[in-house]
Amino acid sequence: MPIKRGKPRKFRSGARRYIPKRKVCAFCVAKVEVIDYKEPSLLRRYISDRGKIEPRRRTGTCAKHQRALAVAVKRARHLALLPFTPTHIRKTGGVGVRG
Repeated sequence: MPIKRGKPRKFRSGARRYIPKRKVCAFCVAKVEVIDYKEPSLLRRYISDRGKIEPRRRTGTCAKHQRALAVAVKRARHLALLPFTPTHIRKTGGVGVRG
């Protein structure tokens, strides 16, 4: 028994698909050799509102600078230049705290 198929879809010839602009590593453009852990204002741009390090696909950094960025953020956290968690969670006790 043959399978019935509907009408073949017609594509618009003039329609273009959305192609997002390729992100460029800001550190490569500025020719930064070393990412300094003592610059928390720079590092905060690469941390989410939850305190996590943003992934490469979101920030657009290259693999080399993403590794250096992660090391710098971890060092800055360890030296208390950056928070491990958002401040509002620490003040209220957080969600799901066992008591």
